[in-house]
Amino acid sequence: MKKTAWLAFCFLGLVWGSNFIFVKWAAEYITPAQITLLRVVFGFLPVFLFALLRGELRWSHARHAHHFVVMALLATALYYFAFAKGTALLPSSIAGMLSGAIPLFTFVCAFLFLRDEPVTVAKVVGVGLGFLGVLLIARPWSAGGEIDIAGVVWMIAGAFSVGCSFVYARKFVSPLKLPAAALTTYQIGIAMLLLFMVIPVEGVGAVFADSRAWIGLVIGLGLCGTGLAYVAYYHIVENLGAVAASSVTYIPPVVALVIGVMFVGETIQLLGYLAMILILAGVALLQFGARPRSTSSKVDADASRPLIPCEKK
Repeated sequence: MKKTAWLAFCFLGLVWGSNFIFVKWAAEYITPAQITLLRVVFGFLPVFLFALLRGELRWSHARHAHHFVVMALLATALYYFAFAKGTALLPSSIAGMLSGAIPLFTFVCAFLFLRDEPVTVAKVVGVGLGFLGVLLIARPWSAGGEIDIAGVVWMIAGAFSVGCSFVYARKFVSPLKLPAAALTTYQIGIAMLLLFMVIPVEGVGAVFADSRAWIGLVIGLGLCGTGLAYVAYYHIVENLGAVAASSVTYIPPVVALVIGVMFVGETIQLLGYLAMILILAGVALLQFGARPRSTSSKVDADASRPLIPCEKK
């Protein structure tokens, strides 16, 4: 099973790294909000079937519905919308680089709201390097307007939403000891219902006029990047452990960069490459600083959001 887990590891890095170009293609035809809706709709089915086949769905879980609603907002609806909005405003490679900063915001949120996060020199340096990388990407001092600051802000908002979801999951959801697949099913399913309530569907069919756009959105972003990605993540955790699974965070920024530069023709300045190195180095320091406490392989907050790579037990 470990061989299939490593295959799942590679699959996860590739699909999460390619998500950004799929968003860019779809954004030419529909709004970021509609992209978010379709992503959740087509991502829900694999997760639901996975949980159903494992027999992990229970009517008794309904008494925790208020927690599922909060997670649906923080870790799915708001997070996906903010990243879709940011990606639509930025080159896909830049958006992919900024997604690598999610662990930084997770640590900050845990430090601010949980108050039980030990601060070490390695963690402080890691956060500093990571945010320096984000600053180099945004370059607010630049008068040329090469990078849309609003896009960067949206990406940061998405990362912060994920960070808050991690804190909420650890404080309120993890103690419930519910199956990870069930939690994810409830989270995405509720998010889907909430999005249907607030997002207009008029004009959403425009994306299906371009085969590249709708295949990327439905199969790449929804079915694979959301639904099967969750299934793959749990398979990795069960067979390789949470620490190994968390290291997948290093792959998507690199994949997004390669796709953007080599296949789409986006231009990245030297500072952009340096920024990505700083972000990944900061994440590495955070992970190594937390590793003594990450000996358990059980799914904790990852049950609610598998993109969170810096798990602090």
